[in-house]
Amino acid sequence: MKKLAMVVLSLVLLCSMVFAQAAAEANSGKTTIRVLNYIDMSEPNSANEIAQIWDKFSAEHPEIEVIREDLFNEPFHQKVEAYAAQGNLPDVMYAWPSGRSETLHKDGYLYNLKSLLERDGLDKVYSATSMADQAGKVGYVGELPNGLTATSMMFVNTKVLRENGLEMPKTYADLVAMVPVLNAKGIEVVSMDCKDAWVMQSCLFSLITGRFGGADWADRVFAGETDFADEWFVKSLTAVDNLYKDGVINRNTLSIGYGSGRGDFANGKSAFYIDGDWACASFQTDVTTGQALFAPEAQKTDIELINFPAFDGEVIHESNSAVVGTGWAIAADIDADKLEAAWTLVKFLESEYAQTWRLTTGASFPSLTTIDVAKVCEEYNLEPLVAKRSDWYNNIQVATPVIDGVLPAAVFEVINTVLQEIGLGSTTVEKGVADVNAAWHAYIGK
Repeated sequence: MKKLAMVVLSLVLLCSMVFAQAAAEANSGKTTIRVLNYIDMSEPNSANEIAQIWDKFSAEHPEIEVIREDLFNEPFHQKVEAYAAQGNLPDVMYAWPSGRSETLHKDGYLYNLKSLLERDGLDKVYSATSMADQAGKVGYVGELPNGLTATSMMFVNTKVLRENGLEMPKTYADLVAMVPVLNAKGIEVVSMDCKDAWVMQSCLFSLITGRFGGADWADRVFAGETDFADEWFVKSLTAVDNLYKDGVINRNTLSIGYGSGRGDFANGKSAFYIDGDWACASFQTDVTTGQALFAPEAQKTDIELINFPAFDGEVIHESNSAVVGTGWAIAADIDADKLEAAWTLVKFLESEYAQTWRLTTGASFPSLTTIDVAKVCEEYNLEPLVAKRSDWYNNIQVATPVIDGVLPAAVFEVINTVLQEIGLGSTTVEKGVADVNAAWHAYIGK
């Protein structure tokens, strides 16, 4: 009995402490907000982001308590869908302007930030592209973007080219000619990390469809002027089929998880590597470890950034697939007493401080027009790859649609599957065209 009494007394004391702590927090005036963050903790500077962004916000805003959940790639998107289905979205979340966040935009899960931006006079300090209507809704900004994202960057290991007597390619035929030269030494021509189905579609095929379909292919598709059985799409899928058949891209790339091949590229196992522009950050120095896939000196001499070379028969040249970048959103059903705290966080995450920090790490280029990129590069003595990335944007003469940024999931998911099947050699271009076109007509038929 004595032991039982002691246990009961301990439980009473514990409950008293919990209730006292809860009461103290309630009286502290703190507002607690839940955040779903998108971050790859294996990336250089990811750990530093916690200190430079999240810890700094907490230090500057002690009145706001942030409960943050960190996820990346498919686990992130799966969690978003699960939260949405449960009606339990976090107060603040990372989001795409369309495509991967289609459910959030289409079903009204995101707060329209337009009124808050106008109220605080911020609609004029972000680029016009960033403030454009999102998800086809007039007067709607569902997420405040980091900037404009070009989804197909071609990294060149110039050391590999030099050592093998090769020059920078200007055409697709130039890449094909490199295959026997490089393969003889066990070097791949172009590497990608295509195990995740979205990679080929977003990071190369979107560029290809723009080259053969023109910058307005999506507008014409939605207007009913063309569909996916027409020549431009047939040529686009044929180009991907040729990439594998010609040996420019190895079929084994379909077994490589996203981001896993960057080290091999840096170590000279391929001459080229294709990813989105955001991958620049992967090759720069991690300030927490001092390590880099390309040290600053090597960035000067051994790596360059180009657009994919010209295809025979393409209708536009030096184009790239681009979309308003990812950014931060607020749940539409957020409690009224939490809205201002959530908006304070979103403004901080897209502030001059945060966007400048992302620029210095190579994570993204700013959507704020008040940031002078050249000045930042000079003042911070940024690594050569940052300046090369800035110059690379100037070489994009035409921006074309990103497939999963303009098409519904019912269609782009079929495209993703077809691209993987073509890569595996398990389907034909003709069958792929038929599958995609059928998915499109089924979608518009609804």
